[in-house]
Amino acid sequence: MRTESPVRRALPWAIAIALLGLCVWFTTQSLGVDPTETPDAESHTTVVVDSAIIVFREGLEAVLIFAAVVASFVGSNRARKRPVAGGAGIGFLAAVLTWFLVQALLSFFSDYGPQLEAITGLVAVIVLLVVLNWFLHTIYWTNHIKKQHGRRRAILAGGSAATLGLVLLGFTSVYREGFEVVLFLQTLQIKAGTAAVVEGVLIGLGGTAVVGVLTFVLQRRLPYRRMLIVTGVMIGFVLVVMIGGTAATFQDLGWLPTHQLGVTIPDWAGRWFEVYPTVETIAVQIVAALFVIGSYFAAEHMKVRRPAKRGERPAIRAAQPA
Repeated sequence: MRTESPVRRALPWAIAIALLGLCVWFTTQSLGVDPTETPDAESHTTVVVDSAIIVFREGLEAVLIFAAVVASFVGSNRARKRPVAGGAGIGFLAAVLTWFLVQALLSFFSDYGPQLEAITGLVAVIVLLVVLNWFLHTIYWTNHIKKQHGRRRAILAGGSAATLGLVLLGFTSVYREGFEVVLFLQTLQIKAGTAAVVEGVLIGLGGTAVVGVLTFVLQRRLPYRRMLIVTGVMIGFVLVVMIGGTAATFQDLGWLPTHQLGVTIPDWAGRWFEVYPTVETIAVQIVAALFVIGSYFAAEHMKVRRPAKRGERPAIRAAQPA
């Protein structure tokens, strides 16, 4: 078996650390203040970083799925990439339109600011728990790519409807991720405003663009699986932070009881990481962290156990685009 070089193993970690460092540096420089002393700056930076992580994570997955779909379109089938790419472009524009539609809908309830923040935060947490946890991104993610390949083969056998089918295939590959991003970012936008979220989105899209260029233009094989794992860890961290803030908002509204821990937690821990000295907020963050970690180990166990029951060797690598 070929031994992977240390540089290749370290690449996804370097990308993750560089992205996180860029988010913090860019935001603090643009504000021109010391984020350890200004509460608003800390909150702004946290939202920018969280937004960038979410967008980069979903963008990375969209690039991977899209690359896997078009990988076999070579030779005489090369022209089939165009309708798939067109559908992907439409999917991106549809995601942007969805953002404005959701914003217009939420504006009708703008008088219920704290309640709206609590509800959107709860929705984002639920979606993160269901969609972006380890189980779905180690088991479901691979199966999703296989399903997309099956759809592609069926479409190519569809005769005159093949072009429309390829457009829809590209559309769904991108819009699914874009729709998730729209849901995740709503609570951040309500908390810190559009400007902070847009900064994070631009940084996340920049990282996604780099991955896309390496994948499609330079024909580089990237360690996608490890990059997904690293960004999955970062998303898990965002989930823990977000659920703490949502629980605190519920307490402010009287929807959740408040029991003080009797310990002092620095103010910066609340502004940066939504860590507050109450039993309820700490408890939900611990439960969320345990859920994410438990989902990962459950997925690893099932990944080995299922092939063993069928007498097969467990897969050790995720599919990569050609």
